[in-house]
Amino acid sequence: MPETSSLDPALLRTLRWSAATSAFQIEGARRLDGRGRSVWDDFVDTPGLVADGGTADPGPDSYHRSGEDAALLAGLGVDRYRFSISWVRVIPDGAAGGAVNAAGLAHYDRVVDELLAAGVVPEPTLYHWDLPTGLEAEGGWLRRATTERFAEYAEAVAKALGDRVRHWYTVNEPASTTLQGYGNGELAPGRTLLFDALPTVHHQLLAHAHAVRILREHGAEQVGIAANHTLVLPASEAEEDVIAAGMYDIVHNRVFADPLLLGRYPDLEGLGAELPVLDGDLELISTPCDVYGVNYYNPTTIRAAAEGPLPFELVPTPGAAHTGFGEMWPIRPDTLRDFLIDAKERYGDALPPIVIAENGASFPEPGHVDGPIDDEKRIGYLRDHLAAVLEAKRAGVRIDGYTVWSLLDNFEWADGYTQRFGLVHVDMETGERTPKASYGWYRDVIARSRA
Repeated sequence: MPETSSLDPALLRTLRWSAATSAFQIEGARRLDGRGRSVWDDFVDTPGLVADGGTADPGPDSYHRSGEDAALLAGLGVDRYRFSISWVRVIPDGAAGGAVNAAGLAHYDRVVDELLAAGVVPEPTLYHWDLPTGLEAEGGWLRRATTERFAEYAEAVAKALGDRVRHWYTVNEPASTTLQGYGNGELAPGRTLLFDALPTVHHQLLAHAHAVRILREHGAEQVGIAANHTLVLPASEAEEDVIAAGMYDIVHNRVFADPLLLGRYPDLEGLGAELPVLDGDLELISTPCDVYGVNYYNPTTIRAAAEGPLPFELVPTPGAAHTGFGEMWPIRPDTLRDFLIDAKERYGDALPPIVIAENGASFPEPGHVDGPIDDEKRIGYLRDHLAAVLEAKRAGVRIDGYTVWSLLDNFEWADGYTQRFGLVHVDMETGERTPKASYGWYRDVIARSRA
């Protein structure tokens, strides 16, 4: 097993530890207890969109097995558990003034109590991509009205759980929703609007801002966004590749971070894009957060496109190994260190303490096991990325926490069950949970940080 002695124990002691999941990926029970339909229900029910035809139901069936998951978290020794709340379990139709579903809220009430009983701090995410179908039919994140519906949903959740939950994330990976959900159609809702998808940036950030205010009104002590970022590398030193990489850096990173941290959008003129900004919006969006969540998996290498509707194209990163997703998911831990240092240099005092809100890797693994999987490659990925985090801390970046994606093998969106990220193996037919070697490794790292 890869060793941990290279990880500086003094720096390890400065981190808090977490593991993460999301509602649609682990809960199952898509048609129980009054749950409504989300864009992901529409996506998985459309033949041909999910690689293996998976439907996310029952999957890990955490809706019925949340107590087992709390016990696994307690066994790891994590400080916190980052999970998500399903919008359509709480307000099934998502409509203005929509009725709150008591049964749906009761599930999360139980989850919170189970975590607290296990000594794990609950850290819910309000939005992890499960937009109500009815709102998408009206335009979804392209419409400002969706931010108002999100505020109503946030209010319902905060009223129900705010007496016990003090740590929150608002919106998960808005870049994926914009670029893959509305831009190229790889994810739900499956639109292919290219740069015309960019208004969804502004509306997701407004939704985040509304949630920050509401959660704080209900006693929240720590609120942040969970933004997915990447270090963008030009494919060559040629001017056209450098320019193309800069444009991709804007649409994946800066169009989200700049308004949140600096109160302004980067120059979008070169993209021919215009955002629906009204007076007061940017002041609201740039309300300081307590932490800045960074989801990081890999760098992105960009070259100028020879033809086509976009000025850039993604290409493999030369010389890099890759995860089970293939060559477009390169393994370059040094780029996480460099991204974090660059963020500190770019945003300075405007950057709150960072929490690595997701980091992990998928590798080929069987669906059924008779004992623990020796997932040495995952351990190596996690160890080396954690080392990169510690290097960034040593360079002066304020980083307060590290979160592994994922606690469990789960439904991996358009890839269905073909990709497995878990520290814990899940048999999707029986729901049986079997901790992998990486579970023991992470447990030992956490224990070492407290020695």
